[in-house]
Amino acid sequence: MRNAAVLLALALLVVGASSASRLPQAPACPVFPATSPWNQRVDGLPVAPDSDRIVGSIGVDDTVHADFGSGLWEGGPIGIPVTVVRSTQAKVRVTFDYADESDKGPYPIPRGVAIEGGRSADGDRHALIVDRDRCRLYELFALYTTPGGGWRAGSGATWDLRSNRLRPAGWTSADAAGLPILPGLARYEEVARGRIDHALRFTASRTRRAYVWPARHFASDQTDPDLPPMGLRVRLKRTYPIAGFPPQARVVLRSLKEYGMILADNGSDWYVSGAPHPKWSNDQLHALHRVPGSAFEVVDASSLRRQRR
Repeated sequence: MRNAAVLLALALLVVGASSASRLPQAPACPVFPATSPWNQRVDGLPVAPDSDRIVGSIGVDDTVHADFGSGLWEGGPIGIPVTVVRSTQAKVRVTFDYADESDKGPYPIPRGVAIEGGRSADGDRHALIVDRDRCRLYELFALYTTPGGGWRAGSGATWDLRSNRLRPAGWTSADAAGLPILPGLARYEEVARGRIDHALRFTASRTRRAYVWPARHFASDQTDPDLPPMGLRVRLKRTYPIAGFPPQARVVLRSLKEYGMILADNGSDWYVSGAPHPKWSNDQLHALHRVPGSAFEVVDASSLRRQRR
């Protein structure tokens, strides 16, 4: 009986670990497999030889910014929202500006789909949709309605949440790096349980005309080797003290030590992405502004490629 109890306890631990990063609204779907580069720890990997130069080009004195929170900013939610639908949601065709690098769809877009920045925003207007029954992720950039009641977008991509399959080489997605956005978002439910078990997404204002695995696309004409390529993996240095940070910020910083973050788009330097939620404490997240770029190092993540499935 004792052995049976031990086995049951271990099984519960495994189930808990495997479902830790799943969306509460889609508990049957992983946010990509455990072998996904997003879900791999990098705290034991070596520092890249060009780390100092690349971190310097992003900015050693610029600080981290949580590009997510609670409430509204300029009339819209703070962060990139996620909409969850059932398989019965009607699918529609979308007209794309970058049709040659977009998945044709159709896409299960409800009329009330959540859009980054709100329905009247003029920014990136990302829309992330998860089909909880099919474990399918649909992501769109610059999503707008058309006068006839249809939809148009800059680009779009679909993903099987149970697969590590990448986009074709050279293809964008709803993100400049050709990566999915969902697995790189800080989500409140993760912080509430005390752990973020995946890498986060971040942006930099100046990037290189290059990408490294798992990215598939670049968005720059600059060839300076000191600039970061899309897909760059960085982590918070092990020696950087985080004990004095408030709880929500501390969970984010711990994940940046263990899993790091992946450069996915052009934007403000050291801006970290997350999903909006009314229970975020903006005051606690603002404490991240105390973390300078000099606290980060570039990771040599080449070994992760050999572990993919």
